[in-house]
Amino acid sequence: MATATPSNVLEAQPRTPGNKNAARRVRRDGKVPAVLYGAGKDALSVTVDPRQVKLILHSKTGHNTIFDLALDGERTKAMIVDWQYEPIKGSLLHIDLKRIAMDKKLTVAVPIILKGEAAGVKTEGGILEQMLREVELECLPGDIPASIEADVSELVFGKVLRVADLPQSDKYKYVTEENQPVAHVTTVKEEVVAAPEVVAAEGATPAEPEVIKKGKQETEEEGAEAPAAKGEKKEKK
Repeated sequence: MATATPSNVLEAQPRTPGNKNAARRVRRDGKVPAVLYGAGKDALSVTVDPRQVKLILHSKTGHNTIFDLALDGERTKAMIVDWQYEPIKGSLLHIDLKRIAMDKKLTVAVPIILKGEAAGVKTEGGILEQMLREVELECLPGDIPASIEADVSELVFGKVLRVADLPQSDKYKYVTEENQPVAHVTTVKEEVVAAPEVVAAEGATPAEPEVIKKGKQETEEEGAEAPAAKGEKKEKK
């Protein structure tokens, strides 16, 4: 269960909301700016220790962990709902925290762990492909599972494991559509190698240098004008 333990506490200090320069000063002091909201209360700007945050994110229950947030001498149940990393150094830039009411259900994304060896892999030479790695479910905060384990030992060619086939519980219900595929057994993709005589024949085919050169030049020019932007996982700033 993703519940708090006595040592599972995140210390927070109030801060005055500011611009980017103010956030940089917070990070220079070894802290991370964060916002706390939820439970029908006003949002608060706070700072937290990035080391404590990383311990929570890298724990067994990850961002679904319910912990005690200590602020101004009081404690409230909370969880991390969004976070932003610096793309090069990998340091935390900002955290969003949400107050949690332990008696109210919430929707969370939980990882799917495949267990066992699929029959289609063991006896038919296929490969197991997992199409869905997380499933959304609704439950009370104290009933959030660390993961959903799915047995794939009966999977053969032509059979698909779907959300409806995942383990059921009276403590949670799935929000993800029940027909969503989770995993199946597929064939090994083989690389096609052309025979030598085919390669020779293709080499003898008359080329069209003007057309090829023009297309390549246009491609390069387009690439120079619109370089591809490489982004990471969507994070909230």
